[in-house]
Amino acid sequence: MKKFMLVLSLILLTHLGLQAQATDLQLIEKCLNHYLVGGTDNDFDRLKQAFHPTATMKFVGESYTEVNALDFFRKGMRPGPKQNRKTRIVSVSISGNAANAQLEIEYPTFFFFDYMHLLKVEGEWKIVSKIFYKKEKHEDK
Repeated sequence: MKKFMLVLSLILLTHLGLQAQATDLQLIEKCLNHYLVGGTDNDFDRLKQAFHPTATMKFVGESYTEVNALDFFRKGMRPGPKQNRKTRIVSVSISGNAANAQLEIEYPTFFFFDYMHLLKVEGEWKIVSKIFYKKEKHEDK
């Protein structure tokens, strides 16, 4: 009986330990929420937790532009009231230590469609590159 209880205890502890560990999907969602909530709250310290220090951001405005993502947000983010926007994680795809995610950020008059590339660096998921498209609400999808 003692042997049975010991084995049962070990199985139970192992099962509980595995449940306590966050899955890669949960960790990626946590990373992406640092970006989304940080941006909504104008909280650069929160937002920067999502990015690798050398992360790039690429987009087409008047021309093709490539910048360090954190430098871009550091210069553009100003303390103030929360942004009037809705955010959602549309999809996440994971292959080993690489992942990509599609995000949608809706403002009153336009959308941002963000495409993030993430890597698991030293056990922690970080955004390493971002591309995006801004669409005015009056444009066709």
